[in-house]
Amino acid sequence: MAIKCRFRIFADMKTTDFSTYTNDAVALLQRLIATPSISRSETEVADIMEETLRSYGYPVQRKKNNVWVISPDFIEKRPTVLLNAHLDTVKPVSSWTRNPFSPTLEGDRLYGLGSNDCGGGLVSLLQAFRMLTSPFNLIFLASAEEEVSGADGIVQALPELPPIDVAIVGEPTGMQPAVAEKGLMVLDVTAHGKSGHAARNEGVNAIYEVLDDLCWFRSYRFERISDFLGATKMQVTVINAGTQHNVVPDECHMVVDVRTNELYTNQEVYDIICQHTHSEVKARSFRLGSSHIDTRHPLIRKCIDMGMQPFGSPTLSDQALMPFPSFKLGPGDSARSHSADEYIGISEIRQAIETYVRLLSD
Repeated sequence: MAIKCRFRIFADMKTTDFSTYTNDAVALLQRLIATPSISRSETEVADIMEETLRSYGYPVQRKKNNVWVISPDFIEKRPTVLLNAHLDTVKPVSSWTRNPFSPTLEGDRLYGLGSNDCGGGLVSLLQAFRMLTSPFNLIFLASAEEEVSGADGIVQALPELPPIDVAIVGEPTGMQPAVAEKGLMVLDVTAHGKSGHAARNEGVNAIYEVLDDLCWFRSYRFERISDFLGATKMQVTVINAGTQHNVVPDECHMVVDVRTNELYTNQEVYDIICQHTHSEVKARSFRLGSSHIDTRHPLIRKCIDMGMQPFGSPTLSDQALMPFPSFKLGPGDSARSHSADEYIGISEIRQAIETYVRLLSD
């Protein structure tokens, strides 16, 4: 039997029974864990999410594997809050001691791939969405391809939504508001030389040509330091050159991982790098910029009033693709993400539902 939409005003949080909603959240999360949903292969979990939302009585919308519902009491003149978390997971690492696709309850912990990143936030936001009568319009969006910032992910859904004023992203933050997150830019750097026979010391060695640039990437410090994110950082993570021992290499290729703070755009950082290096530098994309929200925003002020502590997050999320203010707030611990034997606490899910309801209520 379908469970119809339930909207309530929680004037007294102490008298509210969150047990049913917590149980519903855990049951749904167990189904999601048991259904492999590696990025770009989320069809089955998107089907589960769509089926679940329909069973709650909502008119569901879907584009590719992005699934969303808009609160039935939507009023255009009210601010609109997007509640977003992702359906996909990374591939399980080899050091799992459990079956990553077998949801296992041990005490307060639910183990399984995606339980912490970002299943706990996903199911908690959904239950809060079910419970709330809010001064805001609410949209719940379960998005795809977050782990790879894919072309069939949230960018497919955003143009279909009403204008958004602010988003809450349910990434694991220990239910503390991440008011800024670092951006990402990946660079392909190529130094050119001239091939020759190594025995005759001929040619121009591209490895030697890149050395000055390599040292610059290691030592350069960007001037603008963020209160929440610190400095913009660069790391050379891959170097490839040469074909065999007796041939002087005519090309040396490097990959550089750049993590920008909110005080720089990716384009600005790219321009600075090009001004200081001699090699050919190509950015794979400028689209994953740093994001931040003003700490004076009413929802952040309310977080602070509720005893939460704003911080900056080093990890990238779909916030990078949101053209409106957003912040991360979700159950779990980012340190558990992408690791073996990932888990979420049932108590963390319950706390998250309670916190979301309190934050978004009158």
